Amino acid sequence: MHVKEVCLEGFKSYATRTVVPGFDPYFNAITGLNGSGKSNILDSICFVLGITNLQQVRASNLQELVYKQGQAGITKATVSVVFDNSDRSRSPLGYEDCPEITVTRQIVVGGRNKYLINGHLAQPSRVQNLFHSVQLNVNNPHFLIMQGRITKVLNMKPPEILSMLEEAAGTRMYETKKEAALKTLEKKQSKVDEINKLLDQEILPALEKLRKEKMQYIQWANGNAELDRMKRFCIAYEYVQAEKTRDNAVQGMEEINNKISEIGNSVEKMHEEIQVMEKKVSELSAEKEASMGGELKILSEKVDALSRDLVKATSVLKNQEDILMTEKGNAAKMERNLEELKQSEEEKAKAVKSAEDGAADLKRSYQELSKSLEEHEKEYQGVVAGKSSGNEDKCLEDQLGDAKIEVGKTETELKQLQTRISHCEKELKEKSSQLLSKREEAFAIENELNVRRKDVEKDQKSLESLSYEEGRMEALQKDRAVEVEMVQKFRDEVRILSSQLGNVDFSYNDPANNFDRSRVKGVVARLIKVKDSSAMTALEVAAGGKLFNVVVDTENTGKQLLQNGGLRRRVTIIPLNKIQSHPVPPRVQSAATRLVGKGNAEVALSLVGYDDELQSAMEYVFGSTFVCKTSDAAREVAFNGAIGRPSVTLEGDIFQPSGLLTGGSRRGGGELLRQLHALAEAELKLSFHQKCLSQIDAKVYS
Repeated sequence: MHVKEVCLEGFKSYATRTVVPGFDPYFNAITGLNGSGKSNILDSICFVLGITNLQQVRASNLQELVYKQGQAGITKATVSVVFDNSDRSRSPLGYEDCPEITVTRQIVVGGRNKYLINGHLAQPSRVQNLFHSVQLNVNNPHFLIMQGRITKVLNMKPPEILSMLEEAAGTRMYETKKEAALKTLEKKQSKVDEINKLLDQEILPALEKLRKEKMQYIQWANGNAELDRMKRFCIAYEYVQAEKTRDNAVQGMEEINNKISEIGNSVEKMHEEIQVMEKKVSELSAEKEASMGGELKILSEKVDALSRDLVKATSVLKNQEDILMTEKGNAAKMERNLEELKQSEEEKAKAVKSAEDGAADLKRSYQELSKSLEEHEKEYQGVVAGKSSGNEDKCLEDQLGDAKIEVGKTETELKQLQTRISHCEKELKEKSSQLLSKREEAFAIENELNVRRKDVEKDQKSLESLSYEEGRMEALQKDRAVEVEMVQKFRDEVRILSSQLGNVDFSYNDPANNFDRSRVKGVVARLIKVKDSSAMTALEVAAGGKLFNVVVDTENTGKQLLQNGGLRRRVTIIPLNKIQSHPVPPRVQSAATRLVGKGNAEVALSLVGYDDELQSAMEYVFGSTFVCKTSDAAREVAFNGAIGRPSVTLEGDIFQPSGLLTGGSRRGGGELLRQLHALAEAELKLSFHQKCLSQIDAKVYS
């Protein structure tokens, strides 16, 4: 890409629209009288390229670049630079299909400036990236060498010259970007370390504490729920027991009422009998008074008997009346107990809210009841023991208890015997099934043993048929050791050469799922094989930076790699279906042969080997240059009007048809291709020795 023409309007001394055409791709000189505007043309180009140091264009601010600073009625300055973009190999990224690129910059007095690329508004960063992609950085200190600095440049020391070359080549700006990126990475890393420290020291301990508290809360909640469940269970049990007590009390009350009614009936009967007796006594007394005779004794006796009966009946009546009063008192007590039970039932309904007190009372009542039960059992045992006291033989209850104990022992022994019988039956079934499985295993083992015996017999026969050579194994082991050593040697050599050729390695990520990696052919330097080792320097010079270009099948593949391939460095991609090459025609080759003789000038393409599918890419890289044995032959080929092609000598000197000569010291010239050739030979030897090693291993272990 080079300047084709410059258009100025309102810029410095150019008030009207002025077009400066006719720029040469290689060398340009602007001549004219003092004050005619020669420097302003150079300043306008720097202005479009985005210069930030306005002192180099002899201005202190942007408004001074406008014609007479806007005081002559012209309030804006516009500069357009048209670049020739026909050489696609040097085209900026994204503009390969544009034959021309027009970059315009405009400033307005009191307003803002703007950029246009091919007539479309663009951000300044986009314009800077466009120029940076073709190694143009107007802001490096040596982009412009002003008048008076020539001597200073000539007297520069080697480090300063190297710095100037780096700035001119455009690599220094990448170093600056690299330093800025490293600083950004350091800041991000420090932030990440701070976040990790915060995470380790504060967040994770707090999180662990919260986890422990969560576990404790869950345990407390489970315990609390279990406590509530037990409280409800205790209250429900107490409520059921109270209902049972209430039902028993009601039933006892009914029985007492029945007894009271029976006693009342018996009392009425006794009163009737007493009245009957009194009537009889009165009758007898009347008869006694009337008769007063011999029957007096009998009657007196009867009276005495009746009086005795009366006394007995009276005493019985008194006893019954006492019993009636006692039963009435008991009935009143039972009524009071029933009322108390009702009140306790109401209190139990309220006791749900005071479960802990109720539970404690329940435990105490349970303990008292258990104590009372033990006391009653002791009394019962005492009563039972008292029944048999004074008798030599056991009482009926003791005999019955002994009989029950004997029956229980007998039933226990019977259950134990039944359990043992069932267990023995189960064990018998298991042993029988195990016996069947063992028999099957024995049959299988016996069959396998027979098969193994047959195999052993076959192996013995095959061993007998083999011809054993004494010392053959030792020789194979020695050969194997030698091959292992050679394999390790060539592996180390391949590893060393691969590390030295890291700049020709092309690594990328698959830009899409199920991406076919055969679509990416590789770096040009790895796709060729030099036929003549003496021409390596010349071929490396003829190809130049194209040796590091990447060959792909189509432009779509290249686009995918650039967008989604995760490339670690900038690369130039050669699509086989789109690349346009300009190989040397056969007639020009014949003319060169006739001019300098056969074998003295050959097309660089004929000195390399490659796959047929890479024809167009190789023509693009090597097809337009001659490789000549001598500098005289190279000069004849380059400067001859019938040929007019670039030529390179075997030492690496370049002769351009335009008259440009490039040469001098080339220490290590052709080293890249030599290293690639050595790497290919080392890989070939490594594969050969690996095959030999596998063959020896097959013989050793056969």
